[in-house]
Amino acid sequence: MGPQEASATLGPGVGLPEYCRASLLILGCGNRLFGDDGFGPAVVAALERDHPGLPPSVLAMDAGTGVRKILFTLVLSENRPGTIIIVDATDAKRNPGELFDISVDQIPVNKISDFSMHQLPTSNLLSELQKLCNVRVRILSCQVQEIPDSVSPGLSPAVAAAVPGACEILLREIAAVKE
Repeated sequence: MGPQEASATLGPGVGLPEYCRASLLILGCGNRLFGDDGFGPAVVAALERDHPGLPPSVLAMDAGTGVRKILFTLVLSENRPGTIIIVDATDAKRNPGELFDISVDQIPVNKISDFSMHQLPTSNLLSELQKLCNVRVRILSCQVQEIPDSVSPGLSPAVAAAVPGACEILLREIAAVKE
């Protein structure tokens, strides 16, 4: 039996990464080694630690700096979440620790360079998921206090204080997911 027959026998979605099969995918993006840039992974860790037992259709992942590969896989997959929430830190010249949504079109230029895969920016992948694949994309951002130039793990006090608020926003999104 070849791979095509095997997947037809096993059913759709079999063999796909778990994130392709979730209804709601939460991706915590950022590098924990560079201060406030680790906000996204810190939110996912807090969500898993303080609110265990997410519904089976919800997946929260620490995407670290590997979000491009995940998004690229989702664009090419026949199975994908109905909603993707990107949790990330950015510098939008707001008050440190402030939580806000940005649209795919509003990704700051300094973040677009973080998101390149052979000149295909993550903003393009998110736009494709949203417009061509009918996936709802939400980007939950936190204003950084500072992202150091060298390795310096740990969030600033203002950004660390924003983690529970980000978890509450995500819990409202999770509650809206129908099983």
